[in-house]
Amino acid sequence: MNCAETIREITRKHLTENNGVALGQCLSAVGWVGGTVPELKGHPNLVELSMDDTCSSGLAVGYALAGRRPIFICRYQGFMHFNQAFFTNYAAKAKEMWRYKVPVFIRAIAMEGGIGPVAGSSHHGMITRMPGISVCAPMTPGEYRQVWDWFMEHDSPLYVSEHRRSFPIDHEMPDRIHNRPAITLFAISATRINAIEAANKLEEEGIKCNIINLLWLKTFSPTPMMLLALNNSKHGGLVLDTDFENGYSKCIAYELTHATDKKVRVLGLEERTAGFAPHLDNLPPSPEKIVNFVKNIINK
Repeated sequence: MNCAETIREITRKHLTENNGVALGQCLSAVGWVGGTVPELKGHPNLVELSMDDTCSSGLAVGYALAGRRPIFICRYQGFMHFNQAFFTNYAAKAKEMWRYKVPVFIRAIAMEGGIGPVAGSSHHGMITRMPGISVCAPMTPGEYRQVWDWFMEHDSPLYVSEHRRSFPIDHEMPDRIHNRPAITLFAISATRINAIEAANKLEEEGIKCNIINLLWLKTFSPTPMMLLALNNSKHGGLVLDTDFENGYSKCIAYELTHATDKKVRVLGLEERTAGFAPHLDNLPPSPEKIVNFVKNIINK
Protein backbone atom coordinates (compact mmCIF):
# COMPACT_ATOMS: atom_id res chain seq x y z
CA MET A 1 0.00 0.00 0.00
CA ASN A 2 1.08 3.55 -0.56
CA CYS A 3 0.96 6.18 2.16
CA ALA A 4 -2.54 7.43 1.30
CA GLU A 5 -3.94 3.89 1.33
CA THR A 6 -2.20 3.22 4.66
CA ILE A 7 -3.77 6.32 6.22
CA ARG A 8 -7.18 5.36 4.84
CA GLU A 9 -6.98 1.82 6.22
CA ILE A 10 -5.81 3.02 9.65
CA THR A 11 -8.72 5.47 9.71
CA ARG A 12 -11.27 2.90 8.52
CA LYS A 13 -10.25 0.45 11.22
CA HIS A 14 -10.25 3.15 13.88
CA LEU A 15 -13.79 4.25 12.98
CA THR A 16 -15.38 0.85 12.45
CA GLU A 17 -13.54 -1.32 15.00
CA ASN A 18 -12.23 1.00 17.74
CA ASN A 19 -15.25 3.32 18.05
CA GLY A 20 -12.89 6.12 17.12
CA VAL A 21 -13.94 9.32 15.40
CA ALA A 22 -12.56 11.48 12.58
CA LEU A 23 -13.44 15.15 12.20
CA GLY A 24 -12.73 17.62 9.43
CA GLN A 25 -14.04 19.91 6.73
CA CYS A 26 -15.24 18.56 3.37
CA LEU A 27 -14.16 15.01 4.21
CA SER A 28 -16.57 13.48 1.70
CA ALA A 29 -15.85 16.00 -1.04
CA VAL A 30 -14.25 14.96 -4.33
CA GLY A 31 -11.19 12.85 -3.59
CA TRP A 32 -11.93 12.17 0.09
CA VAL A 33 -8.89 14.23 1.18
CA GLY A 34 -6.53 12.79 -1.38
CA GLY A 35 -7.81 9.26 -0.87
CA THR A 36 -6.83 9.22 2.81
CA VAL A 37 -10.37 9.13 4.26
CA PRO A 38 -12.46 5.94 3.90
CA GLU A 39 -15.63 6.39 1.90
CA LEU A 40 -18.02 5.88 4.81
CA LYS A 41 -20.53 8.57 3.92
CA GLY A 42 -23.13 8.92 6.64
CA HIS A 43 -21.12 6.92 9.17
CA PRO A 44 -21.74 8.34 12.67
CA ASN A 45 -18.03 8.32 13.48
CA LEU A 46 -17.10 10.43 10.45
CA VAL A 47 -17.95 14.00 11.44
CA GLU A 48 -18.20 16.80 8.87
CA LEU A 49 -17.26 20.11 10.47
CA SER A 50 -18.37 23.61 9.52
CA MET A 51 -16.00 26.02 7.77
CA ASP A 52 -15.54 27.89 11.04
CA ASP A 53 -11.83 27.17 11.73
CA THR A 54 -11.93 28.56 15.27
CA CYS A 55 -13.87 26.16 17.50
CA SER A 56 -13.69 22.84 15.64
CA SER A 57 -10.50 21.87 17.45
CA GLY A 58 -12.43 22.27 20.70
CA LEU A 59 -14.84 19.54 19.55
CA ALA A 60 -11.89 17.25 18.85
CA VAL A 61 -10.45 17.89 22.31
CA GLY A 62 -13.85 17.09 23.80
CA TYR A 63 -13.90 13.75 22.01
CA ALA A 64 -10.39 13.07 23.32
CA LEU A 65 -11.42 13.79 26.90
CA ALA A 66 -14.31 11.35 26.41
CA GLY A 67 -11.87 8.61 25.38
CA ARG A 68 -12.75 8.47 21.68
CA ARG A 69 -9.19 9.15 20.40
CA PRO A 70 -10.25 11.53 17.62
CA ILE A 71 -8.46 12.10 14.33
CA PHE A 72 -8.66 15.80 13.50
CA ILE A 73 -8.08 16.43 9.78
CA CYS A 74 -6.93 19.87 8.61
CA ARG A 75 -6.89 19.81 4.80
CA TYR A 76 -4.46 22.74 4.50
CA GLN A 77 -1.78 23.02 7.14
CA GLY A 78 -1.80 26.82 7.00
CA PHE A 79 -5.31 26.74 8.49
CA MET A 80 -3.74 25.48 11.73
CA HIS A 81 -3.04 29.14 12.46
CA PHE A 82 -6.77 29.30 13.28
CA ASN A 83 -7.33 25.76 14.56
CA GLN A 84 -4.42 25.27 16.91
CA ALA A 85 -5.69 27.14 19.98
CA PHE A 86 -7.49 24.26 21.72
CA PHE A 87 -4.69 21.82 20.93
CA THR A 88 -1.84 23.95 22.27
CA ASN A 89 -3.62 25.93 24.97
CA TYR A 90 -5.86 23.21 26.33
CA ALA A 91 -4.99 19.66 25.25
CA ALA A 92 -1.22 20.00 25.62
CA LYS A 93 -1.38 21.99 28.83
CA ALA A 94 -4.08 19.87 30.45
CA LYS A 95 -1.98 16.75 29.88
CA GLU A 96 1.18 18.38 31.19
CA MET A 97 -0.25 20.24 34.17
CA TRP A 98 -3.12 18.04 35.37
CA ARG A 99 -2.33 14.69 33.76
CA TYR A 100 -5.62 14.61 31.86
CA LYS A 101 -5.71 12.03 29.10
CA VAL A 102 -6.10 14.05 25.89
CA PRO A 103 -5.20 11.73 22.99
CA VAL A 104 -5.98 13.63 19.81
CA PHE A 105 -4.31 12.76 16.48
CA ILE A 106 -3.92 15.98 14.49
CA ARG A 107 -3.49 15.49 10.74
CA ALA A 108 -2.19 18.78 9.34
CA ILE A 109 -1.77 18.35 5.59
CA ALA A 110 0.68 20.55 3.71
CA MET A 111 0.92 21.43 0.05
CA GLU A 112 2.25 24.41 -1.83
CA GLY A 113 1.97 26.26 -5.07
CA GLY A 114 -0.76 28.70 -6.05
CA ILE A 115 -2.90 28.44 -2.92
CA GLY A 116 -2.10 31.74 -1.30
CA PRO A 117 -0.58 33.28 1.81
CA VAL A 118 -2.38 31.20 4.46
CA ALA A 119 -3.15 27.73 3.11
CA GLY A 120 0.16 26.93 1.48
CA SER A 121 3.27 25.13 2.71
CA SER A 122 4.08 23.50 6.05
CA HIS A 123 3.68 25.30 9.34
CA HIS A 124 4.76 22.75 11.94
CA GLY A 125 7.10 25.37 13.39
CA MET A 126 4.28 27.24 15.09
CA ILE A 127 3.17 24.09 16.94
CA THR A 128 6.67 23.19 18.13
CA ARG A 129 6.86 26.44 20.06
CA MET A 130 4.39 25.13 22.63
CA PRO A 131 5.26 22.58 25.33
CA GLY A 132 3.29 19.40 25.88
CA ILE A 133 2.70 18.35 22.28
CA SER A 134 4.72 15.94 20.13
CA VAL A 135 5.34 16.68 16.46
CA CYS A 136 6.30 14.30 13.65
CA ALA A 137 6.53 14.39 9.86
CA PRO A 138 6.02 10.92 8.32
CA MET A 139 6.54 10.41 4.59
CA THR A 140 6.22 6.63 4.14
CA PRO A 141 3.64 3.92 4.93
CA GLY A 142 5.89 2.36 7.57
CA GLU A 143 6.54 5.68 9.26
CA TYR A 144 2.84 6.46 9.34
CA ARG A 145 2.09 3.14 11.02
CA GLN A 146 4.89 3.89 13.49
CA VAL A 147 3.45 7.25 14.52
CA TRP A 148 -0.06 5.77 14.75
CA ASP A 149 1.20 3.01 17.04
CA TRP A 150 2.90 5.67 19.18
CA PHE A 151 -0.37 7.57 19.40
CA MET A 152 -2.36 4.50 20.42
CA GLU A 153 0.20 3.72 23.15
CA HIS A 154 0.12 7.23 24.64
CA ASP A 155 -2.58 9.56 25.91
CA SER A 156 -1.13 12.84 24.64
CA PRO A 157 -1.88 15.07 21.63
CA LEU A 158 0.19 14.28 18.55
CA TYR A 159 0.65 16.74 15.68
CA VAL A 160 1.29 14.90 12.41
CA SER A 161 2.76 17.20 9.78
CA GLU A 162 1.75 15.46 6.56
CA HIS A 163 2.55 16.46 3.01
CA ARG A 164 0.48 15.56 -0.04
CA ARG A 165 3.67 14.55 -1.86
CA SER A 166 3.85 11.60 0.54
CA PHE A 167 0.48 10.14 -0.48
CA PRO A 168 1.67 8.16 -3.56
CA ILE A 169 4.85 6.90 -1.85
CA ASP A 170 4.69 3.09 -1.53
CA HIS A 171 8.21 2.38 -0.26
CA GLU A 172 10.38 3.22 2.72
CA MET A 173 13.09 5.90 2.60
CA PRO A 174 16.26 4.63 4.27
CA ASP A 175 18.97 7.04 5.32
CA ARG A 176 21.94 7.33 2.99
CA ILE A 177 25.28 7.21 4.82
CA HIS A 178 28.83 7.47 3.38
CA ASN A 179 32.16 6.99 5.17
CA ARG A 180 33.65 10.37 4.21
CA PRO A 181 30.86 12.61 2.93
CA ALA A 182 31.16 16.29 2.11
CA ILE A 183 28.00 17.15 4.04
CA THR A 184 25.00 15.59 5.81
CA LEU A 185 21.52 16.64 4.73
CA PHE A 186 18.85 16.42 7.44
CA ALA A 187 15.60 16.36 5.47
CA ILE A 188 12.17 17.15 6.89
CA SER A 189 8.87 16.21 5.20
CA ALA A 190 8.75 16.62 1.40
CA THR A 191 12.27 18.04 1.25
CA ARG A 192 13.37 14.40 1.43
CA ILE A 193 12.33 13.95 -2.20
CA ASN A 194 14.29 17.00 -3.34
CA ALA A 195 17.25 16.02 -1.16
CA ILE A 196 17.54 12.66 -2.92
CA GLU A 197 17.52 14.30 -6.34
CA ALA A 198 20.05 16.92 -5.23
CA ALA A 199 22.35 14.30 -3.67
CA ASN A 200 22.27 12.26 -6.88
CA LYS A 201 23.26 15.32 -8.92
CA LEU A 202 26.06 16.20 -6.52
CA GLU A 203 27.37 12.64 -6.51
CA GLU A 204 27.67 12.79 -10.31
CA GLU A 205 30.15 15.61 -9.68
CA GLY A 206 32.05 13.64 -7.04
CA ILE A 207 30.39 15.29 -4.02
CA LYS A 208 29.02 12.71 -1.60
CA CYS A 209 26.16 13.67 0.72
CA ASN A 210 24.62 11.80 3.62
CA ILE A 211 20.83 12.00 3.81
CA ILE A 212 19.14 11.55 7.19
CA ASN A 213 15.34 11.57 7.17
CA LEU A 214 13.88 13.28 10.21
CA LEU A 215 10.62 11.75 11.41
CA TRP A 216 10.30 13.05 14.98
CA LEU A 217 10.66 16.81 15.16
CA LYS A 218 9.58 17.35 18.75
CA THR A 219 10.95 16.15 20.93
CA PHE A 220 14.07 16.08 18.74
CA SER A 221 16.80 13.85 20.10
CA PRO A 222 19.86 13.23 17.89
CA THR A 223 20.67 9.55 17.61
CA PRO A 224 24.24 8.20 17.79
CA MET A 225 24.00 7.44 14.07
CA MET A 226 23.08 11.05 13.28
CA LEU A 227 25.98 12.38 15.32
CA LEU A 228 28.46 9.94 13.82
CA ALA A 229 27.34 10.82 10.28
CA LEU A 230 27.64 14.52 11.04
CA ASN A 231 31.05 14.18 12.70
CA ASN A 232 32.34 12.37 9.61
CA SER A 233 31.09 15.15 7.28
CA LYS A 234 33.81 17.51 6.16
CA HIS A 235 31.54 20.54 5.78
CA GLY A 236 29.03 19.87 8.55
CA GLY A 237 25.31 19.60 7.98
CA LEU A 238 22.29 21.22 6.37
CA VAL A 239 18.71 21.00 7.71
CA LEU A 240 16.14 21.12 4.90
CA ASP A 241 12.61 22.17 5.83
CA THR A 242 9.23 22.81 4.22
CA ASP A 243 8.62 25.50 6.84
CA PHE A 244 10.24 28.91 7.25
CA GLU A 245 13.99 29.00 7.86
CA ASN A 246 13.52 31.12 10.99
CA GLY A 247 11.61 28.34 12.70
CA TYR A 248 12.06 25.00 14.40
CA SER A 249 14.67 23.85 11.87
CA LYS A 250 17.08 26.29 13.47
CA CYS A 251 16.45 24.65 16.84
CA ILE A 252 17.36 21.29 15.29
CA ALA A 253 20.49 22.81 13.72
CA TYR A 254 21.43 24.28 17.10
CA GLU A 255 21.12 20.91 18.85
CA LEU A 256 23.20 19.17 16.18
CA THR A 257 25.89 21.86 16.18
CA HIS A 258 26.34 21.79 19.94
CA ALA A 259 26.35 18.01 20.06
CA THR A 260 29.19 17.75 17.53
CA ASP A 261 30.90 21.16 17.11
CA LYS A 262 30.11 20.83 13.40
CA LYS A 263 28.45 23.80 11.72
CA VAL A 264 24.86 22.97 10.72
CA ARG A 265 23.00 25.37 8.44
CA VAL A 266 19.31 25.69 7.49
CA LEU A 267 17.55 25.92 4.14
CA GLY A 268 13.76 26.23 3.99
CA LEU A 269 11.05 28.66 2.98
CA GLU A 270 12.16 32.22 2.38
CA GLU A 271 11.08 34.74 4.98
CA ARG A 272 8.29 36.22 2.88
CA THR A 273 4.57 35.76 2.28
CA ALA A 274 3.43 33.70 -0.71
CA GLY A 275 0.77 34.86 -3.14
CA PHE A 276 -1.54 33.08 -5.57
CA ALA A 277 0.39 33.68 -8.80
CA PRO A 278 3.19 31.25 -9.71
CA HIS A 279 5.85 33.97 -9.54
CA LEU A 280 4.73 34.75 -5.96
CA ASP A 281 4.97 31.18 -4.67
CA ASN A 282 7.23 30.48 -1.70
CA LEU A 283 8.30 26.87 -2.17
CA PRO A 284 10.54 24.48 -0.24
CA PRO A 285 14.15 24.33 -1.50
CA SER A 286 14.30 22.74 -4.95
CA PRO A 287 16.96 20.19 -5.92
CA GLU A 288 18.77 22.92 -7.87
CA LYS A 289 18.72 25.29 -4.88
CA ILE A 290 20.05 22.55 -2.59
CA VAL A 291 22.83 21.73 -5.07
CA ASN A 292 23.90 25.36 -5.35
CA PHE A 293 23.73 25.87 -1.57
CA VAL A 294 25.93 22.85 -0.91
CA LYS A 295 28.45 23.94 -3.56
CA ASN A 296 28.66 27.40 -1.99
CA ILE A 297 29.42 25.82 1.38
CA ILE A 298 32.12 23.61 -0.09
CA ASN A 299 33.75 26.42 -2.07
CA LYS A 300 34.00 28.86 0.82
